[in-house]
Amino acid sequence: MAGKRPAPLLQDSQLSLFDADAELVGADAAAPRRELLLGHHRIAYELKRARRRSIGFVVGPQGLRVSAPRWVPLSEIERALHHKGEWILRKLVEQRERQRRVQAARIEWRDGAVLPYLGQSMSLVLAAAETAPRWLDETRQLLLPLPADASTQQIRDLAQAWLQARAREDFLPRCRHFAAQLGVSMRSLRLSSAQTRWGSASADGSIRLNWRLIHFAPAIIDYVVAHELSHLREMNHSPAFWETVRSVLPDFERARDALREESIVVQ
Repeated sequence: MAGKRPAPLLQDSQLSLFDADAELVGADAAAPRRELLLGHHRIAYELKRARRRSIGFVVGPQGLRVSAPRWVPLSEIERALHHKGEWILRKLVEQRERQRRVQAARIEWRDGAVLPYLGQSMSLVLAAAETAPRWLDETRQLLLPLPADASTQQIRDLAQAWLQARAREDFLPRCRHFAAQLGVSMRSLRLSSAQTRWGSASADGSIRLNWRLIHFAPAIIDYVVAHELSHLREMNHSPAFWETVRSVLPDFERARDALREESIVVQ
């Protein structure tokens, strides 16, 4: 019928492994907040009207945000929310759990602080007599050449510099190993400090890896390295891409799932 607008298509927000653990979207101060009863749960959400053709949902640290075309009535938006109610509730629970993990991952930079290193715990020890950071493998202690009254920033900066140096030493052989297995040429490796990306690859052969991967188990690091190098053959996430990853890591799903449960260590 002439003049009749098509019914909007519902679009789910997708969890993105390398662009974030979830789509993390801050609150929009201009968007009105509304409430809706989904099952037995009263859910608050932000509604934003936009120039778009569909109703979209995003679950982030601030809760649920809904974007809808200006011409769609509120009743239809609420119908869409009820239709996706199970998905919305599940994502809200996942987001709350992620925030809990982020809080648990915070490091208190002090003498005796414990943090993860290659999937195991390590502790920081202030040792003024040392002339450079020294790793004790037997006790899994990192001795920092700092006095007992060193500031939080001094401890953090020195520990992070050591971790970043170890990250490059650890990642480079892994990259060379998987590049040879995949038959690709890695032009350069750079370390990233991104808060929402574990790695990236460019068509020119440049690879970026988040140095904070050094906190995680070797199997997880291998997965991210293989993932990014596989992009040098398939610059997408098509079935062919995942088969490329599988060719060097047959059980990559296990490491991928483990990574999804991790939080970037808050530093």
